Amino acid sequence: MLKKLVSIVLVLSLLISVTACGNSNNQKASSDPVQKQKQENQSGETKNDSEKQEKAAKDFPNKPIKLIVPWSAGGGTDAVARALAQTGEKYLGTSVIVENKPGGSGAVGLGEVMAAKPDGYTLAILPVELGFLDKQGIYPFSFENFTRIMNLNTDPSALTVKADAPWDTLEDFVKYAKENPGKIKIGNSGTGVLWHLAAASLARNTGIKVTHVPFDGAAPAIAAVLGKQIDAVTVSGAEVSAQVKAGEMKILAILGDKRLEIFPDIPTAKELGVDVNINTFRGLGGPAGIPEDRVKILHDGFKKMMEDPAFTDVMEKMGLGIDYRNTEDYIKLTEDTAKSLEPVLKELGLYKK
Repeated sequence: MLKKLVSIVLVLSLLISVTACGNSNNQKASSDPVQKQKQENQSGETKNDSEKQEKAAKDFPNKPIKLIVPWSAGGGTDAVARALAQTGEKYLGTSVIVENKPGGSGAVGLGEVMAAKPDGYTLAILPVELGFLDKQGIYPFSFENFTRIMNLNTDPSALTVKADAPWDTLEDFVKYAKENPGKIKIGNSGTGVLWHLAAASLARNTGIKVTHVPFDGAAPAIAAVLGKQIDAVTVSGAEVSAQVKAGEMKILAILGDKRLEIFPDIPTAKELGVDVNINTFRGLGGPAGIPEDRVKILHDGFKKMMEDPAFTDVMEKMGLGIDYRNTEDYIKLTEDTAKSLEPVLKELGLYKK
């Protein structure tokens, strides 16, 4: 009887043990699918994120592109931007919205672009000044802090005065300036920018003393001449073309190496014996780090925009020089220009770096 009782106890113990193991295994089996599902979900999320990124790259651009002009509306840089923006929808499949962000000789607008996300949706018309304003302590950045995409335009400086000014030639202007040191006020689009260098170079090469007056762009400087607040500007001939054609202003000399097609009768300073050759260029760029595939899309799209009559007709009408250069050539242009202007800056006492 005792043996039988022991046997029953052993059998029951075995059954309990097996049941416990079975329950344990069932619990493990039931938890494994949950863990497996979590892993599958995580894997799926990673895959989805990757697919989303790939799709976003393929769909670029799929929302409006902001094109910042770091000067006031109405100047040459603004004109180039707005002429381009007309055909954004046609060649990029999305609108290009121009925004003017003047201030600090262009530093305000350019600073905003530099700090933007490098996704290709925030661009700017990059000025020549990015090659040398950092050396003057005016910009805390240079071309190296931006993605350079392509060059758009090149224009020479032009010494321009109000139509009823007492000078009809560069010789008259220089003679008066020598007789009245510091009396002539020449406006520019910002302290240390290229049009300031143009006026300073003219003064240096003719031995005259003038007063330089900075503005936030060419347009307000031109308005100041018309309002007789200043005597002259050394912005591009294209930027004063409308006023010259309207008989409100007159160009005394082109401060570049050749005459302007829209004003073929106006001589260059070099023709008149004054060795001054100052040209601006404007390019397209964005914050540093824009992916190469997006740079190519932007380059190809904007190149087509540059070839469209909507752009070329406006540029020709305004006398703005179209000067397309691909990414590689544009980068070389920025580097060569920066090097060539260093001696000028040093001679003018503007070089601080």
